[in-house]
Amino acid sequence: MTEENEHNFVVSQENWSLHRKGYQDQQRHIDKVKDAIKNNLPDLISEENIIMSNGKDVIKIPIRSLDEYKIRYNYDKSKHVGQGNGDSEVGDVIARDPNADGNGQKGQGSGKKAGESPGTDYYETEVSIEEIENALFPDLELPNLKQKEPAEITTEKIEFNDVRKKGLMGNVDKKRTILTALKRNAREGEAKITPIYNEDLRFKTWNEVIKRESKAVVIAMMDTSASMGNFEKYMARSFFFWMNRFLRTKYETVEFAFIAHHTEAKVVSEEAFFSKGESGGTICSSAYKKALELIEDKFSPSRYNIYPFHFSDGENISSDNASCIKLVKEIMDVSNMFGYGEVNGYNRYSTLMNAYKNIDDPKFRYYVLKEKGDVYHAMKSFFQKGAATV
Repeated sequence: MTEENEHNFVVSQENWSLHRKGYQDQQRHIDKVKDAIKNNLPDLISEENIIMSNGKDVIKIPIRSLDEYKIRYNYDKSKHVGQGNGDSEVGDVIARDPNADGNGQKGQGSGKKAGESPGTDYYETEVSIEEIENALFPDLELPNLKQKEPAEITTEKIEFNDVRKKGLMGNVDKKRTILTALKRNAREGEAKITPIYNEDLRFKTWNEVIKRESKAVVIAMMDTSASMGNFEKYMARSFFFWMNRFLRTKYETVEFAFIAHHTEAKVVSEEAFFSKGESGGTICSSAYKKALELIEDKFSPSRYNIYPFHFSDGENISSDNASCIKLVKEIMDVSNMFGYGEVNGYNRYSTLMNAYKNIDDPKFRYYVLKEKGDVYHAMKSFFQKGAATV
């Protein structure tokens, strides 16, 4: 064999599964983020970055239990420059002070003294509010929703519900057209698709969908008196933030009314409700009177499912509590449910809760929020799925 006829061949077998590794790793990370969101929901929904995001689509938040990627590559598994035998990895404890006298406070860094126990790792990741909503909202619904005067909504969705022999070419039903031509050609001797004649054409027709839903109104009342500190106001606004997003996402015919009160109550805009601060004393009955006025003037019980929610720290003037109980009962007579949320970090009844604890009515629901994670538990309590109709 001459040198010119010699050929070199290289036979290689490529592992095509490697081409999918990037997608698989990305999908694994997405699944880990979803699990982390689900497992940390009580902490996440009260994150200040979310509440102050003004509805931005994507935000950065710290999530526990989410590890960062670590890339390690050492082709020859050789040791490199440094102390030790080269077996250490990121996160290994390499030294501890032998002279430590143990006076520092143990734990995760709480308190003013230096601690010696390891803390909890946090990693910041970009999370869309929609991802959190998808984890939170499926288990929630408006309780005791009843059929009232229907509200007509014309949606943009088109329903194809008929087939005709004439129409616009853009609405040709290709499948039915081919089947018609195939049947006709078969009758004429040969079962084939072509030729297709005008008589074979079939066109889709449609109707606009008219969706009817029960009307509902949520009357949000918030105590903005001087006794409501920054934490109390933040907790109340966090709850109403998620309540609004939940209801506007899940229900198309829910309306909102916002009432802020101290010794006096007034109807305010949504923007003012979430941003405006007040001062002064507390008379909660003023908010309930304003709510009853709204119901009488704008939201007839024959047309609306009515859901009043009141958030306060419970520090009401004691002489006003009897009026509050009377007015709450009047509101419940025309409402589907009454929700009372109290931000109270103390292990004692407030003046208002001391009065409300004796209300025995299935329409009355309350929840005491002591820490940030309780915003999640309050949402689950007030909007419990599958609640019995009263």
